[in-house]
Amino acid sequence: MEPKNHQTLYCLDLPTSPLPETGKILVTGASGYVGGRLIPELLARGYRVRLMVRGTPEVYQRVWPESEVVVADASRPKQLAAALQDIDAAYYLIHSLRLGPHGFRRADINAANTFRQAAEETGLKRIIYLGGLGDIRNPLSLHLRSRIEVANELKKGAVPLTVLRAAVIIGSGSASYEIIQHLVQKLPVIFLPWWMKSRCQPIAIRDVIKYLVGVLEVPETQGMDLDIGGPEILTYEQMLRIIAELLNKKIYFFPTFFSYVRLYCYLVSLFTPVPHQITQCLMEGLKNEVVVHDQAIRTLIPFEPLSFPEAIARAQSWEEQDQVTTRWSDAYPSAHVRAPKLDHLKATPSYQSSYSLLTYKNASSLFQSICRIGGKEGWFHYNWMWRLRGMVDRLLLGVGSSRGRKRYSQLHINDVIDFWRVEDLVPDQRLLLRAEMKLPGQAWLEFHIEEEKGGRRLIVSPYFETRTFLGKLYWYVFLPFHHFIFKKLIVEIEKRS
Repeated sequence: MEPKNHQTLYCLDLPTSPLPETGKILVTGASGYVGGRLIPELLARGYRVRLMVRGTPEVYQRVWPESEVVVADASRPKQLAAALQDIDAAYYLIHSLRLGPHGFRRADINAANTFRQAAEETGLKRIIYLGGLGDIRNPLSLHLRSRIEVANELKKGAVPLTVLRAAVIIGSGSASYEIIQHLVQKLPVIFLPWWMKSRCQPIAIRDVIKYLVGVLEVPETQGMDLDIGGPEILTYEQMLRIIAELLNKKIYFFPTFFSYVRLYCYLVSLFTPVPHQITQCLMEGLKNEVVVHDQAIRTLIPFEPLSFPEAIARAQSWEEQDQVTTRWSDAYPSAHVRAPKLDHLKATPSYQSSYSLLTYKNASSLFQSICRIGGKEGWFHYNWMWRLRGMVDRLLLGVGSSRGRKRYSQLHINDVIDFWRVEDLVPDQRLLLRAEMKLPGQAWLEFHIEEEKGGRRLIVSPYFETRTFLGKLYWYVFLPFHHFIFKKLIVEIEKRS
C-alpha cells in the first residue's frame, strides 16, 4: 500500500460526481487487495473515510493520514459496533479464502450475519458489497455459492444493500492475474480439461474500483444487484492464449479428458505465487459460467471498461515499473493477528542464535541492502537452500517462497517476503520478519544495525519458540546450516550496500 497519487487514481474520468453531503464511509477489508485501491479514490474525491483493519493501525495511519483507522474483527459484535458508529455507508469487502475450502464458507456467513446486525443497531444507511458472478440455477462452486450466500445474509437486514457481482478481476497484484500470468511464463505445455472452455467475463481492477465509487454516487443503485464485467466474454483457454501472445511466449495447448480439479489446483499452486488454499477456492469455480446477464450498470454509470488485453498490459506495466500498490498477499491470515509478536513475548524465545559483522559503511546504505532481500533478488547466497525450503513448504500446502515480494524498491510493515512477513521495521535500524511457512513452532528473523565505536555492527538473529519435541528436533537439525547461511548473508548484505 502506498500513498495516493494522481498517476494511480482510477476515477479521474468517472462520469459520476462526489456527494459532499455524504457522511463518514467505512471500508472493511481495508488491508486487502480491493480495499487498498478503493481508499485513495474515496479520499481523493473528498470523502471522510474510516478504515477497518485487524492489524497494526499505525501502519495504515501512516499510509493514509487523512483517514481514521479502527481495529475490528468482523466476527466480534462489540468491535463492529464501534467501527460502525457514526457511519453513513459501508463497503463490505470481507472474505476468508485463506481459510481454505473447508473453513471460509462458515466464517464468511458468520461475519456477514454479525455485520448485518451491527449495521442495523448503529443506524447504517447503506452497504455496498462486492460479490461474485454465478448462475444460481446451476450447481456452483463453494466459493461462488458463498459469495451469493453472503449477499443474501446481508439482505436480511433493514439496511439497503447494493451488490456488485464480478467474475475474474485482472490487475497487478490480483490472485487471478498472478495465477494465469505465471502459468504462461513457466509452462511450455498446458493441458486443457473441459472446464477450461467455460465462459468468463473478466474485469480490470480499475473498472471494479470505478463501479464501487460510482454506485456510492448514484443513489438509485441502493437495493440493486448489479453485474459488472469487461467488454469480452472469453474462455479460460482464450485468456491463457492472449497472455502468451502478449508475452511472445510459445506454448503448446493439449486437450485432456482428465479433469480432477483438486489435483490441478495442487499442481497450479506449485507453479504460481498463490498458495493452495486460495488457488483451490478460485479454480473450483472454473466449472461455472460467469458472465454478465444484466447490463443495467452500463446505463447507471456509463464508461467504457478496459478490454482483457488492455487490463493485462497495464498490469504487466505496473509490475515492470515496480509500482504494484496492493496485492492479494496484503490480506494476511487471521493466525498472523492472533499469534504473539516477538516484542510482546514475556521472555525471549528459548532457541536463538546470532551472527554479526563489523562494518564502516553507513547505516542507511546497510539498511537499504537488507531491504532488498528475497523475491527475484534472492537471498544473495545459498539461494538454492532458501528455494528448497520454500519448495518443501509448498509441497506441504504452505505458502512457499514463490510469493516473492509486492515491490522491490520499497518495504513496509505487513509486506510479504517469500515465506516471511514484515512484523516490524525501523528505518536504518531494524527489520523483523515473521515466518509464515509450516513449522513446529514460531520463528522470526531479525536484522539489526548497532552503532559501535568507529563503525557499525550488522547483526542477523534467528529466533524460534516451541514446546514440542518435534520443534526442538527441527531447531537442532537446522542449526548447523545457520552458520553458513547467515554468516554469508550478512557478508553479502555488507558487500552490496
